[in-house]
Amino acid sequence: MPLEITMPKLSDTMTDGTLVKWHKKENDAVKPGDIIAEVETDKATQELEAFEPGTVAKIVAAEGQKVTVGGLIVVLAKPGEKVADVAKAATGRSSGAPATAAASSQKGDTPEAAAAAPAGQVSAAPVPVAAPASHGQGGAPIRVSPLARKMAAEKGINLAGITGSGPDGRIVKRDVLAAPAGSASVSVSATAPAPTEVLETKTIPLSNMRQTIARRLLEAKQSIPHFYVSIDVQMDNLLALRKAANEQLAPAKLTVTDFITRAVAVAVTQIPAINASFGGTQIVRHGSVHVGIAVAIEEGLVVPVLKDAQTKNLRQISGEIKQLAELARSRKLKADQMTGSTITISNLGMYGIKEFTAIINPPEAAILAIGGTQARPVVKNGALAVGQVMTVTLSADHRVVDGATGAEFLSKLKALLENPMMMLI
Repeated sequence: MPLEITMPKLSDTMTDGTLVKWHKKENDAVKPGDIIAEVETDKATQELEAFEPGTVAKIVAAEGQKVTVGGLIVVLAKPGEKVADVAKAATGRSSGAPATAAASSQKGDTPEAAAAAPAGQVSAAPVPVAAPASHGQGGAPIRVSPLARKMAAEKGINLAGITGSGPDGRIVKRDVLAAPAGSASVSVSATAPAPTEVLETKTIPLSNMRQTIARRLLEAKQSIPHFYVSIDVQMDNLLALRKAANEQLAPAKLTVTDFITRAVAVAVTQIPAINASFGGTQIVRHGSVHVGIAVAIEEGLVVPVLKDAQTKNLRQISGEIKQLAELARSRKLKADQMTGSTITISNLGMYGIKEFTAIINPPEAAILAIGGTQARPVVKNGALAVGQVMTVTLSADHRVVDGATGAEFLSKLKALLENPMMMLI
């Protein structure tokens, strides 16, 4: 009997996914472990992995098509079956037709688990996909992200030879990384000024991720009674400790975010009321500190989760944050790496932002907005001096956290950051 692969549920909030790219074509052989396609969910783009051998007989969902969870996307002929017969039998099948699943984005998921996802109906017409922009032809501007332009300049890659896969055909980082060696035949001068993009009126369809971000932020702001408290932290001691540690750890480096994450984990164990969620008729306090680290990528914002942060030392935290951030930027985070956070950190300090407020990421009750460290006037030993100061703002759910509790948590966090040895022992 043919293997019928359906759209798996790749995140806790996923209801449908967009088939971004097929890695296999019809009549290609498939073995367990092969990546057969990429799917854009509401949180990230993930790879679909085959768990049984076969041959691609019929691709049901086209690239760019949105498919409901449980909808059929491809039919494989099992070893020994005639591919032509399986393809003929599958002709006319809709991506909304119920079928059993034989693929998932994560090793360890069973076909039975994926098959439990309910089948759904989708439109017969594929979701429109923006056509690639004209790249240097007829004088048309090349649409490219700043990061992709910089990378192309450093590598001497001709942007005119690259087809963009970003919104509205824009060239993004992954396109430059995937550019063949021959695309460097006309080099881009790293010292030449970047051409100014032409402003134009256009409509950009929302990706699954952007739709989810819009929906969840609106729901959070409308349904959660936010309150905000801020505190200034003198960072001189922490910066000195970080410098000394990095000299010993070179070439590895600890970041300020690593120290902040460790301090948050310790402060939460001292003020556990912050580490909670609103449950309608009850407040749920969590037994572990799972810290979400907001990471900006070209398609939007993702929040990979550092699990059990209260049990990890600074070097473990640093290593895991770097790994999660790289997975986020390469769009390879798995579902369990983006769920379960109990408190989130959003750091915009690297952009020179002094302070800001962040929207709570439900079902959490708190999120920390971290500003940049700046030289400011401070009072030391009764005299005016210059110190390195960072502003931290807590957004909290007033149904779960009282103002005094939020203030106490920030005070504990400030004490740990200003006396960093206290969070290392």
